[in-house]
Amino acid sequence: MFEEAKRKYKDGEYKILVAKVIDKYEFCKTKNKITYTNFLNISEISIITKILKQEKIQNFLFWGGKKETDRSILIFYPEKFSKEIIEKNYENIFEVIRIKLSSNIKYEHREFLSGIMKLGIKREKFGDIIVTNFGADIIVFKEISKILLDGLKSLTRFKKSEINIISIKELTDIVSEFEKLNIIVSSIRLDNFVSELSKYSRIQAQEIIKDGKVYINSINELKASKKININDIITIRGKGKFIFDQIEKETRSGRILLNIRKYK
Repeated sequence: MFEEAKRKYKDGEYKILVAKVIDKYEFCKTKNKITYTNFLNISEISIITKILKQEKIQNFLFWGGKKETDRSILIFYPEKFSKEIIEKNYENIFEVIRIKLSSNIKYEHREFLSGIMKLGIKREKFGDIIVTNFGADIIVFKEISKILLDGLKSLTRFKKSEINIISIKELTDIVSEFEKLNIIVSSIRLDNFVSELSKYSRIQAQEIIKDGKVYINSINELKASKKININDIITIRGKGKFIFDQIEKETRSGRILLNIRKYK
């Protein structure tokens, strides 16, 4: 199995990732045990999803704490288990570091992220940082939650904060904020969307797509003529994430006015 993936990714930045995923799958298969990867970003999830579909592998799932999280781990499980059983045991894998800031302090995502990175914790070892009204919830592997907790408490920026480990079940709901946009396109093609949303020319948009920088519903899309459907989520690396809400109207010249929401 995985012969095509091994050939395709024998070189380049995803070589180690693909090799590790194959090892996790084979361990699960031979030892009949649950295995899982580190946290993966949108590019890595897209690549691995395509490989697993090509290999017709079914006993796996991606999870990052909530359906809306950007970073997830890949879990392989034996045939004797159901997906529902795995979902009931997330507490054995994840925990949450909750940071409650003092009332006069307000940090953005980058302050929390830089603090963790300052401790020498690799980005693959923790998931999304959910910024809240009180501070932030950080999704982390259970095995390193105590290490991260102690490290965060040692940082000057969090000296006056209350920091605790809580269950993944207590994770704060993710409430996304949006900026409403309208764009006008000649057709519902991906390159038209990318051109308008990124403020690039059509040719530049096609190059961005060709370079693998565009995703539809977290799956990398290389076809510029791909049709976009209502409720599709389009991610353009370096430009943001957008939801295609609806077609507002068709103009007299035959162009189409669309309602878009951009994640803040």
